[in-house]
Amino acid sequence: MWRLPRALCVHAAKTSKLPAPWSRPAAFMSTLLINQPQYAWLKELGLREENEGVYNGSWGGRGEVITTYCPANNEPIARVRQASVADYEETVKKAKEAWKIWADIPAPKRGEIVRQIGDALREKIQVLGSLVSLEMGKILVEGVGEVQEYVDICDYAVGLSRMIGGPILPSERPGHALIEQWNPVGLVGIITAFNFPVAVYGWNNAIAMICGNVCLWKGAPTTSLISVAVTKIIAKVLEDNKLPGAICSLTCGGADIGTAMAKDERVNLLSFTGSTQVGKQVALMVQERFGRSLLELGGNNAIIAFEDADLSLVVPSALFAAVGTAGQRCTTARRLFVHESIHDEVVNRLKKAYAQIRVGNPWDSNVLYGPLHTKQAVSMFLGAVEEAKKEGGTVVYGGKVMDRPGNYVEPTIVTGLAHDASIAHTETFAPILYVFKFKNEEEVFAWNNEVKQGLSSSIFTKDLGRIFRWLGPKGSDCGIVNVNIPTSGAEIGGAFVLSTTVKTFLWPKESSFSKGVLDEHSLI
Repeated sequence: MWRLPRALCVHAAKTSKLPAPWSRPAAFMSTLLINQPQYAWLKELGLREENEGVYNGSWGGRGEVITTYCPANNEPIARVRQASVADYEETVKKAKEAWKIWADIPAPKRGEIVRQIGDALREKIQVLGSLVSLEMGKILVEGVGEVQEYVDICDYAVGLSRMIGGPILPSERPGHALIEQWNPVGLVGIITAFNFPVAVYGWNNAIAMICGNVCLWKGAPTTSLISVAVTKIIAKVLEDNKLPGAICSLTCGGADIGTAMAKDERVNLLSFTGSTQVGKQVALMVQERFGRSLLELGGNNAIIAFEDADLSLVVPSALFAAVGTAGQRCTTARRLFVHESIHDEVVNRLKKAYAQIRVGNPWDSNVLYGPLHTKQAVSMFLGAVEEAKKEGGTVVYGGKVMDRPGNYVEPTIVTGLAHDASIAHTETFAPILYVFKFKNEEEVFAWNNEVKQGLSSSIFTKDLGRIFRWLGPKGSDCGIVNVNIPTSGAEIGGAFVLSTTVKTFLWPKESSFSKGVLDEHSLI
């Protein structure tokens, strides 16, 4: 299974301002995919032609109406009314009230609610995974796998709910002891991106809940249906347990809602997943109020293949990491450094492997490669290819838009660039792999580390000494450091929110800044 991986509002869905009840010509409504027989399964998730994008114990919304589109054919799926600023204000107030109830519930009982959420997701895993495939564009096995990520973090969080402890320290005073106790931060705002519209929210939500926090979610506008469907699943669990729905609130919206969250002192912790550029703006707004933030930003991930590497591992790993999710993962491999003695052989093998990639509708179980998420992404792909050519690169495979409906581009391999070419130091959210020659270990380790984004990295070698140097202080400075496996993937968000099982983002790079999972969602 292809497992795992942005913005305040960087991908805009088409919007219109319509008074409720919404009115559209019957011909328009019949063109919505949700009204076509083959997509009737969407209604199993509680979705309709017109959906309300605000939940705080009840559903509503007084903002713009957006239509979300299927990236595989650019046909409209359904419509969602977004939150207005007034909706946001009302939702924050209800969330803060809900916290007073939720924080008093013992952590193991909070874990039981999270367990029920995981079970509810399991029941809907196929249909919800299909929605991810339809609205985001990733292949079906990835869509289902992403829902599984949420289920898995729920399982992990249930265990943690009985492990929130602190040390007892000796006191200088006779008959006394110092006890460390962790308390919830309060309201956690969660802004997620289009590329992992279920998993990233889940990684934040499950951990925040067992720590005693309430959550306010703003997903990407272009995946609003997914946000609504996930929230409906959670809301039923809360309602069945007679708990306030505002414990897990939703405000679908754009930059106005994201900005309000970043500036709002009532949002005690803001988790943001998106581009480095927007992430910097978010960080500044949160810091201006001395708030807390959890950021997962850009990645410019590299694979290094040494002369002793097993090429039967290198080639499929590089392909998997470079074209999985059509190159739209935070952990996508964008740079491949190959020792000069095997460079040409690796490139030739990659070209043959790329030619065998099965392209098609992402919800077809036989397809391995789907579309980019938006037309804007297609334009960015073309711009990056042209820039690579200008900087001396040669396109040895792909480089064009596919002649078919939807946002399909050819997976692309570029050789001949300098290691420090501007385009190679730019994160392009597309399936473009830049391949470079290198001579020695010292040189290539430096090249791996020279980009500003330090998210994931991979090395392929049989040399144990080199492996330990790679893992050490003079090796990779990335948060995720792999050996003989691809750059992509982070089980249950391990490198993003757990920070206990891998080298994590404690480096001064533009990827993320994270500490321990309980540290982020709790206060001493």
